[in-house]
Amino acid sequence: MIRVTAEPFDAGREATAFQASHIEAGAMVTFTGLVRSLPGDPILALILECYEELAVNELSALREQAIARFGLVDAAIIHRHGRLVPGETIMMVMTLAAHRQAAFDGAQFLMDYLKNDAPFWKQEETPTGTRWVVTMSKDRDAQNRWIG
Repeated sequence: MIRVTAEPFDAGREATAFQASHIEAGAMVTFTGLVRSLPGDPILALILECYEELAVNELSALREQAIARFGLVDAAIIHRHGRLVPGETIMMVMTLAAHRQAAFDGAQFLMDYLKNDAPFWKQEETPTGTRWVVTMSKDRDAQNRWIG
């Protein structure tokens, strides 16, 4: 399941519904990303832009890659766009597998690729103006561990 939406979602409900549809799984991992505002570098909002059809296509391909690579029972990605304020849910990854390690690895793989390569353009709205969000080297390093 892939969903790209401007609408808020309930992570607990999403996880419960996803798990209930797969009684053959022995492990489920979920990750929910939140918009944050750091005390020393506060933001008023995070603005995400995307072309929904492109985002769905790319996230679908990434999901299929994770399922095949880690032998997952299923995987799901929910990603929001629009103007989000600190504390709001921005995205969610869910993986189901026969065993926990595959579920954890699949979830981390998806999160690392989403952080760097998902087709969303991000801007932070700050008290002094708006700035584009750039990929940090530590995020690229985390993704690079999956190459090879």
